[in-house]
Amino acid sequence: MTTLPPLPMKRPKLMALARQKLPCSPRTTPRSQLIKEKDDIDHYLEVNFKGLSKEEVAAYRNSHKKNICVDMLRDGYHKSFREVFALMEQWDALREAARVRSVFWLQKPLEQQPDKLDFLYHYLTRAEAAERKGCLEGVYNNLYVLACYFNNPEDKWVRNHFYERCFEIARLIKFDGGKKEAEAQAHLGLLYEEAGQLLEAAEHYEAFHQLTQGRIWKDETGRFLNLLACESLLRTYRLLSDKMLENKEYKQAIGILIKASEIAKEGSDRKMEGEASYYLGLAYLAAEEYETALTVLNTYREISADLDDDLSLGRAYEAIAKVLQSQRKMTEAIKYLEKVVEIARNNFQSLDIVRASTMLGDIYNEQGQYNIASEYFQQAFDTTVELMNTPLMEEMQVHYGIARAHQTMLAVNSYIESQELSSLNYLLSWKECRSDIEIDPVLGILRSRPVFRLPTSYHMNEEQHSPNMMLTK
Repeated sequence: MTTLPPLPMKRPKLMALARQKLPCSPRTTPRSQLIKEKDDIDHYLEVNFKGLSKEEVAAYRNSHKKNICVDMLRDGYHKSFREVFALMEQWDALREAARVRSVFWLQKPLEQQPDKLDFLYHYLTRAEAAERKGCLEGVYNNLYVLACYFNNPEDKWVRNHFYERCFEIARLIKFDGGKKEAEAQAHLGLLYEEAGQLLEAAEHYEAFHQLTQGRIWKDETGRFLNLLACESLLRTYRLLSDKMLENKEYKQAIGILIKASEIAKEGSDRKMEGEASYYLGLAYLAAEEYETALTVLNTYREISADLDDDLSLGRAYEAIAKVLQSQRKMTEAIKYLEKVVEIARNNFQSLDIVRASTMLGDIYNEQGQYNIASEYFQQAFDTTVELMNTPLMEEMQVHYGIARAHQTMLAVNSYIESQELSSLNYLLSWKECRSDIEIDPVLGILRSRPVFRLPTSYHMNEEQHSPNMMLTK
């Protein structure tokens, strides 16, 4: 939603005069200084202006807030006066409650922001005038402009107030087939979604979706409202399902994601349909319903392939590999993960390379193929070095260290089991130099190669650039 620029506004005479004077003196100003300021103002008026009324003189002495309130009451806009006054009181209450712990405490009071007060005065009085004429659409439009104007981080609570007011008015508008009500439902859904109240958000998005079904309404950017309703509803359902999966409520999570998948199909957007299938497949995986998970994830894979979307295809392959790994079908899982690495490398997706390489390393490590596992962990580590991601780098060092320890343990056990004096002597020599030890697969004899070492004077951050440093300490 875009914030509309302020429009030129015709201000009442009192307000125009009041904006020309300096800001009011602070409350802590000594009485003598206030008297002096008053005398200065009176002198200025006497010299520069002739024939001003008492009300016009008061405009220079009163605050901008007071002048706006006086103008509203004088012109008969009592509802606008009550709303502005209530907003200013709520603003002060928020600042008082927040104190130094919140951004509200750093904000100026609403009464010290004349531009915002002018905007409120202009559009609230226009909305009230439209209400008197029975033009509900005019009321809605003016309140919506106010909501857009206050759509910024520090004023979101004001925006939310006007979203709620728009919703109240939109429900009374019947001649447009419910378009205004649909928009208002979307705004309230966003309000609750931002507040983390997902169930309430889902209710409003469901109403938004229902009102836009079969309609060709578009928003100001030209997007179909029904498609926006589907996207909003799917996003909320996914967030709800995440919480359910965290609480191991698999049946409820799958149920809500099936509903999301059906809505996605109605939206006639293949990418959105694929996303819904992806999250549903992950839910089936979490519930250990592997065959169903594979069926749903294969649907996502087919959609991604049809759309020529490599990144989505890589994500589908990774999810399928997780299912196959859970089914102990390691050979098939490896094939899919190798495809993930290839796609990630071609599209410069470094984190995907790290994740897939780590999964491959874990599989080979579990199968006892420690050399291959070490190579994949080394690949993952090298990628984290390029990313300069220290926590991930340290995690890859641990994976690599475990694989190399298993590899070394296998060779040492072979030496011990040989029960030969030469093997024992070799082990003692190895203990002295800590060289890399392995078995010749052809000759069946043991051999070693030195491990690269850095001088002890090097700092730890320099040693971290090689996972081998862990094994030499």
